[in-house]
Amino acid sequence: MAEYSKILLDESEMPTQWYNIIPDLPEPPPPPLHPGTHEPIGPDDLAPLFPMDLIMQEVTTDSYVDIPGEVLDVYKLWRPSPLYRARRLEKALDTPAKIYYKYEGVSPAGSHKPNTSVPQAYYNAKAGTKKITTETGAGQWGSSLAFATAQYGIECEVWQVAASYAQKPYRKTMMEIWGASVHPSPSDQTEAGRSLLAQDPDNPGSLGIAISEAVEAAVQDPDTKYALGSVLNHVLLHQTIIGEEALLQLAKVGDTPDVLVGCTGGGSNFAGLSFPFLREKLAGKMNPTIRCVEPAASPSLTKGEYRYDFGDTMGMTPLVKMHTLGHSFIPDPIHAGGLRYHGMAPLVSHIYELGLCEAIAIGQTECFTGAIQFAKSEGIVPAPEPTHAIAAAIREALECKESGEEKVILTALCGHGHMDMAAYDAFLSGEMVDYDHRDADIAEAMAKVPVIA
Repeated sequence: MAEYSKILLDESEMPTQWYNIIPDLPEPPPPPLHPGTHEPIGPDDLAPLFPMDLIMQEVTTDSYVDIPGEVLDVYKLWRPSPLYRARRLEKALDTPAKIYYKYEGVSPAGSHKPNTSVPQAYYNAKAGTKKITTETGAGQWGSSLAFATAQYGIECEVWQVAASYAQKPYRKTMMEIWGASVHPSPSDQTEAGRSLLAQDPDNPGSLGIAISEAVEAAVQDPDTKYALGSVLNHVLLHQTIIGEEALLQLAKVGDTPDVLVGCTGGGSNFAGLSFPFLREKLAGKMNPTIRCVEPAASPSLTKGEYRYDFGDTMGMTPLVKMHTLGHSFIPDPIHAGGLRYHGMAPLVSHIYELGLCEAIAIGQTECFTGAIQFAKSEGIVPAPEPTHAIAAAIREALECKESGEEKVILTALCGHGHMDMAAYDAFLSGEMVDYDHRDADIAEAMAKVPVIA
């Protein structure tokens, strides 16, 4: 077979359906519960937040959901995205392993997030929504939703975690270019934000806090809905176009992965890549090891408990069963702002409980060491979030070097780091430090998690 480094699909080969893994699992995931009654919620309970089309996708039992033509038309601005063989990195590591990465940084916002922001904006526009509120950590999701709402003529208001708002000022600018308004979170725009600032004017914020503010703003206006960039079933559903394309691309070169690694904060990037491959594994067609890679400062899978908990800090959202560090837990301000979340997607948590994937946690200095090696070899400067998966892929490749095994390693490079130069500057100047989780802080937060009989 000829040498290759980039595997492409034509527009005509782009998948036209999203994949729902739930019907293929050996057990269904536990249902979300009403925060007041602790009874399973129904579609009407979610109606103040989401349009009905998205609610039905959240609870669907269909294996596949058709992608609307209007969404495919926007997807074609950047999809299908390329799959690369990291030959130069392989050579630098002197490994017999093959390393592939699915590159989502080619989207207008520079990450995988438009895979779900576009359909969420489309379904909201179809339902007559005038404005969408949301949270964002590093700004990848906020800028993606700002881009998507601009395509459909909807207003967008974003609460960005304060630590990231300060670290990444040009993400705010990007959101504003596409017409969004942006607030640091906690903010003085909501009751939740004002109460937290009163307790601590220097609160660094968290995704949980930003979710509380965006939800509060949405429920107060009947013409406004809320959009979430990760965690929920319909978000993970939309991201499966990543893995569906990667399956087709690897088939073109006759490879199947032995190891699949993905960074995990809320879980959408990991699920988007891995769920189609997990479907093939459950069907007995391949048998990859599937590994979540999370930050050591926010290790919900490796150190959290599998409990019903709120998705936000103030307890405004439904209770979902997930791996959690406690909804009041505020991770240290690592540069991978998109991974600073107290919980993990219920579906990812469920498959982890079923033993269908494994998880490791890595500190940020090892991640940025790997990112520099990757950038020198492959030319792409990664966003801080996927540096976790890069570090895990390098670990695996070096183990192959020691053992002589010729494994195929697959990951998703979910975004570029062009807006993250402050993080790279901190690393290159020796100022970056590793944050680890603090057991006492986790215990304090877990004591506030509801006890569900």
